[in-house]
This record gives sequence, structure tokens and C-alpha cells, in this order.
Amino acid sequence: MVDSVGTASVELVFPVVLLEHGAHAVQEGGGIGTVESAVVPREHEQPGVVDGDRVLLDKGYGMADMEWGIPNVPEAKFRLGSLTKQFTATLVLLLQQDGKLKIEDPVGKYLPDAPKTWEKITLANLLGHTSGIPSFTDMKEFGVWRMSSHTVGEELALFRDKPLDFEPGSKFAYSNSNFEVLGAVIENVSGKKYSVLLQERIFAPLDMKDSGLDTDELILPKRAQGYMPGPNGLVLARSESMTVPWAAGSIYSTTGDLLKWEHGLFGGKVLSAESLKHMTTPGKGNYGLGVFVAEKDGVKVVSHGGGIEGFNTHMMYAPDRRIVVVVLGNVNGGAPGTMGDQLFDVVLGKPVVLASERKAVPIAKEELAKFVGVYDLAPTFSLTVAVVGDGITVQGTNQPALPVLYQGARAGHPTFFAPQPNAEIEFIPDASGMITSLILHQGGQNMPAKRH
Repeated sequence: MVDSVGTASVELVFPVVLLEHGAHAVQEGGGIGTVESAVVPREHEQPGVVDGDRVLLDKGYGMADMEWGIPNVPEAKFRLGSLTKQFTATLVLLLQQDGKLKIEDPVGKYLPDAPKTWEKITLANLLGHTSGIPSFTDMKEFGVWRMSSHTVGEELALFRDKPLDFEPGSKFAYSNSNFEVLGAVIENVSGKKYSVLLQERIFAPLDMKDSGLDTDELILPKRAQGYMPGPNGLVLARSESMTVPWAAGSIYSTTGDLLKWEHGLFGGKVLSAESLKHMTTPGKGNYGLGVFVAEKDGVKVVSHGGGIEGFNTHMMYAPDRRIVVVVLGNVNGGAPGTMGDQLFDVVLGKPVVLASERKAVPIAKEELAKFVGVYDLAPTFSLTVAVVGDGITVQGTNQPALPVLYQGARAGHPTFFAPQPNAEIEFIPDASGMITSLILHQGGQNMPAKRH
């Protein structure tokens, strides 16, 4: 899995885009390899008003499979990565509605062999990423371990004896481990396989015939192949075993099925009103239960992104405005989140500045030193800022250093733009003018980081 918070990425080449609620969409460079279920004008065309529930465009661009020359079509199936988490959270809430569990109960009540260090961790802590359990995808052994098939027990054994990163409930830290534990709880409580319950409680009732839990052996018609940038162009992305992301990231789907999902979830066809409210009420880190929940220009937005070898995804829903944006990509990169955020901006009537339109604002070389330092985005992920030549670079943990362009100060906050991941970095000074923190604006998320 490659969806750690703050991951830098290259510009996406093959997205699949769906936009609903009668809005125009903007994309850069013609969008090679896309399916766009939206109105997509040229770069600077203004948004228009169209019927609310009508999908306005459904068109494919580029390749779902480069080797066979098979183009993307609306029915192309993509691995979703961490969009899976909202489906897992929904199953937990359905089991609570059935009276089979309570999310405020400790995890040990439903997993009797849970380690002692987990005794204060509730299911709600797992759902909201406040458990303190370290993410197994950040462990040094994960790189080799993920390539082999594993049972649920083997998966939990990888991290169950690790010390907690913090006291349960005290802070937010995104951890894929949380949703693997929830998958085990779901199976123990229901007596059914996670994949079976997905079909019975979600996919079948919503007629999501093009969705399912991916496996290593599955022959899947109209499967989009995953790619990643290589030194001389795109290369096939080597996949981890699908037993590994499992309840945290192994679902596949299409834009059309995800539209059914959003309509079903927010249309009262899946959860009770009480459960849906609980799911979409933000807690620490602006995270609800399996989804991020935040306000964008005064509009409540429920969203999540996903990343797995060869695929990056992003989905947004504004309940009050009934705006749906889905971006599925089969080339690793950060553009799905950025594109989704830009599409949403256009719906709201905001101007969108494309990456190609960004120009560097002059800044004195002696001014650059004040930005140098290490800024912590998460317990295991930081951004290192350094002066290189006449500019600065920003480097994420275990990632290459990326040059950034100065964009000037906004409300007294110096701002830089990183063209490659299409992200903005806003530096925050204290009263004396010293830079003490930054905010990474990427993929529709605003992630603060303190300097140390």
C-alpha cells in the first residue's frame, strides 16, 4: 500500500473522473488516459448550471491496458486502495445496528487474544485512527513481507506486539493497521468472511455489480492495469498480495458503482440516520469513521483518498449540495486528489489555477534560510526543507527532494508550489517572524506540520 499521509507523487496520466450535480470540470493537458463522467470544458471555460442528478459526460481517454492497447471505458475496474476503509467502517456500523457490537467497547471484547497493550483501545479508536497502533505499512519489513500471501492471523501478528505510538484516544495518526483489526472483528462477530459480508450488506443491495474484494487469483473482466513512472516512461507496477491491504485497501470498483455507493450511503439505503451522522461527524484530524470530514468554503465535504501499487484514487461528496466527485487513476501519482479538489472548486464557482500557469515569484536568496528545517507531518513522516542553489527543495521521508516555486506571501504566510505533486506549502511565522510550522495543501487536504 502506498497511501501514507504526505506522499509526494508525479502528475497522473490515466485518471477516470466522475462529476455529478450539473457542473463543468477542468483538467490540464487534455487528460491522457481518462474516463470523465462530467462536463469537461477546455482549460479556462467557466462552470455552468445543469440538472442536479444527471451525469453529464461519460467518455474514455487513453489506455486501461497499454500492452494490448485497450482503452479506458466507464466500466473499467480500478483498485481503490484506502477508499476501502469507508466500506469497512460501514460494516462495523451495520453490525452495531444489528446489536452484535458497540463501537465504544474495547477491541479485546471481540478479539479475545488481543494483546494487553490494546486493552484501552475501542473500536471507535480504530475507526477514527486514534488507537496508537503503528501502521504496519510503515514498518521496515513491510516491503518484502507484502509480496507474499498472508492469513488474517499472520497480518495481525506483524504489528500486534509493537508498542503503541501514543495513548489511545489522545491524538490522530493514520494507521492502516486499524482497519485490518476491524476486518478481523467483523469476521469474528458476524461469523462470515469480510468479502461475503461486503457483497451481502453493501454491493448486492446497491446493485454494485462491478465492485468486489480483489484477490491474487481473480480474473477480472475489464480490469485496468496499474502503472508507475519509471526512468524512461511508464512501467508496470508490481503488486503486493491482495491479502495484505484487505479490509484497509483491497476493494475494486468503477466510477459508476461508486456513484451508486454515494447515493445509497447518503440516501438512507445503507445506514440509519444516526449511524450515518456518527460516521460523518469529524473527530481528531478531521476524521470521522472511515472518512475525512471537513468544510470547504462553507460546504461540508466527506472525502477519502487511496493509493496502492499502480493506482491512486480520490472521492468527495458534499451532502448538502449533492455534489459527487470521483477520480480513479491507474498511474501512481498525486493528481487524483488535486484534480478532485479542482473539480469541486469549479462546481463552487471558484477560479482554478492549473500547474502550467504557476510562475515563480522572485525571492532574495538570503531569505531562503529561514525556511530550512524538519517539519513533522505524522509520527513517522516529515518534510525536510533545504536550500539548493537559488531555491529550496522539500523532501518527504524516504522520498526524493523536490524543487518548489515561491508564490509570494498570502496573509503574511510565505507560500511555495511543488509542481510534481501539485501541492502548496504554506509556511507559518510566529509573532517575531520566525517560521515555526507549515501547512501542506495537497489532494484537497490541509496537513499541518510543526518544525523541530
